[in-house]
Amino acid sequence: MSKLFSPLTIKNVTLKNRIVVSPMCQYSSVDGFANDWHLVHLGSRAVGGAGLIFTEATSVSPEGRISPDDLGIWKDEHTPGLERITDFIHQHGSIAGIQLAHAGRKASTASPWKGGKQITAVNGGWQTVAPSAIGFTSDIIPPAELDSAGIQKVLTNFKAAAQRALIAGFKVIEIHAAHGYLIHEFLSPLSNHRTDTYGGSFENRTRLLREVVTAIRSVWLAENPLFVRISSSEWTNGGWTIEDSVALASILKSLGVDLIDCSSGGNVAKVIIPLAPGYQVPFAEAVRKSGILTGAVGLITTAEQAEAIVAEGKADVVFFAREILRNPYFPLQAVQQLGDEIEWAVQYVRAKPFKN
Repeated sequence: MSKLFSPLTIKNVTLKNRIVVSPMCQYSSVDGFANDWHLVHLGSRAVGGAGLIFTEATSVSPEGRISPDDLGIWKDEHTPGLERITDFIHQHGSIAGIQLAHAGRKASTASPWKGGKQITAVNGGWQTVAPSAIGFTSDIIPPAELDSAGIQKVLTNFKAAAQRALIAGFKVIEIHAAHGYLIHEFLSPLSNHRTDTYGGSFENRTRLLREVVTAIRSVWLAENPLFVRISSSEWTNGGWTIEDSVALASILKSLGVDLIDCSSGGNVAKVIIPLAPGYQVPFAEAVRKSGILTGAVGLITTAEQAEAIVAEGKADVVFFAREILRNPYFPLQAVQQLGDEIEWAVQYVRAKPFKN
């Protein structure tokens, strides 16, 4: 059996293989509700054979949305539509996961195909919030600095979202602490200039994430996996580093986090990132050495590439994004290329390639 298609048990969840569908924004919701697009988008990846399938960044509050079109889980009415999706994913042998998110200072923007620019309050947008009143770029309305009450509201929203995720049938939660969104903004000294207990030192800048983990763990079943996505490096002098990420991983493991999803960037505008196939894999490998499971992501596009990552101990799972957008059935093809076997949906068995 190939390493990529070997099972992985994390607490009470067993992934049938190490292929994970990365959270990818669809910008297709109205008032945060999941709809037929989300069912087909996520359901087709289950039919395609992925082991774990994450929703897009799912906002824990209306003001935490990247755009007005984001998926949400800030009210009880959102859960039935999500449960329809988790039921379908589980019927086809995959595991349903949800990424919980708050966009912070990068909220209130138009969807990419609507221009992607900041939406002002008069045009249907809202006041953004952040650890400090520093805009992502200099040409936008700055965010409001969160006060103590605002921080407590964020914690309450993440906790309530985790409770709803449980009701909706999700088996894995991932906390989005990457890509320049709210939690990442607190982690980074470039976006966090606070002088209270949430700013300054490494301990203080990681406080919000630690409190979010604790809040979620208080309602998320102890036997259910909890992941955290981080930007392992900001690719900028004076910013968050891989050394910070390794130190953070050990702390998060002690708080009940099971896996670190190792991405990078997103908090500094126009930073130059050395893009290349698997360019973020070394981050997953470094964090993994701290004793926690990791996921690799970033320009991973072939079965052989993914197999090597897992087989060589660089990561425990591989997150696929654009490649699995292009091809929902990538796992069914990858397993053939690696000479392995995977169960097909009975409706598609007649299309399974014959072995010589």
